[in-house]
Amino acid sequence: MTTLVTGIGELATLDGTLDGADHAEGLGLLHDAAVVVDDAGEVRWVGPASAAPAADRRRDVCGRAVVPAFVDSHTHLVFAGDRAGEFAARMSGTAYDGGGISTTVTATREASDEELRALLRARVSEMRSQGTNVLEIKSGYGLSVDGEARALRLAREVTDEVTFLGGHVVPRELASRRDDYVDLVIGPMLEVAREHARWIDVFCEPHSAHAFTGDEARTILEAGRAAGLGLRVHGNQLGPGPGVRLGVELGAASVDHCSHLTAADVDALAGARDTTVATLLPGVEFSTRSPYPDARALADAGVCLALATDCNPGTCYSSSMPFVIALAVREMGLTPAEALRAATKGAATSLRRSDIGTIRVGARPGLTTLDAPSHVHLAYRPGVPLARLLDLTEPASGCDG
Repeated sequence: MTTLVTGIGELATLDGTLDGADHAEGLGLLHDAAVVVDDAGEVRWVGPASAAPAADRRRDVCGRAVVPAFVDSHTHLVFAGDRAGEFAARMSGTAYDGGGISTTVTATREASDEELRALLRARVSEMRSQGTNVLEIKSGYGLSVDGEARALRLAREVTDEVTFLGGHVVPRELASRRDDYVDLVIGPMLEVAREHARWIDVFCEPHSAHAFTGDEARTILEAGRAAGLGLRVHGNQLGPGPGVRLGVELGAASVDHCSHLTAADVDALAGARDTTVATLLPGVEFSTRSPYPDARALADAGVCLALATDCNPGTCYSSSMPFVIALAVREMGLTPAEALRAATKGAATSLRRSDIGTIRVGARPGLTTLDAPSHVHLAYRPGVPLARLLDLTEPASGCDG
């Protein structure tokens, strides 16, 4: 069965090869457009509404803008409890150093599988209600062999983009035996993780006593690569450090945060734009009152950029990609078009996926409608619930959005 989605006022395809599209800002814009999608979500046809082929069903979005569904390429959704008290303390001036993660580890370890599964599914539903289709989920709140295996198994129930983050922080019980914990991560923990995970990640942050040094991070990443996992890195969040250049050297698909960069870091990312994406997480800076990354400088240097929520209980308990887009425009100097690209095609690139993030024949991105005439409204109307993942299984009801 196929569905013709028509009445699209502005269609941002992110496809640079589409004939007749406006490619001036890299969005592949079409106006008065239509898309044909099959029941598996695969795009069968894209073009002007006047030339649309017949389909089994028809959905009219009545002049709304349509964009590829957002790709949230950095989340921590398998957790119990919250850290609202920690947030309140930060708003009163307490600096973030990663220490609060242990609070979430305790709550998560105490929760049952059923409790964690219900919390996880509710968060995923919340994300999808705001236009996100594909999302990555990290472990990192178990920090034991069984705890990490459980988190990865639950994450795999809702996404294929699962990341093993045993190298999140050193747990309290092993704080004085860091080497033993690294051995646990690259040994028994990795052995069970590889059954469920596609990626391995590490919090490389010498400015935090709780996270991992450059040498420790290298050991963890190289072990993960040897086990067949792709590489991701939390790097340069709290201050300058080795994370970015380590990620580039090892061919990581993404280095995330990138809040404190030297000129050499920017050059390294620019030189690796075909391999390593810089994933920016402005919700973290918003929630921690920290300096934002200089996205404008990165974009001007030719770095491939992604945007993600980093939805987690400590430093950004937001599931909203539209909010992240608005922050990227208002606080980090990206244009609305650049921010949309980073939240779709750029994030897909960070997952090394070509089947999502663009609306083109053969792709399966999902379609997100905006209750607005243009993608610019994502930044122009921050905090307004404009974006919605179009559910083609719902019966048509006049104007759909």
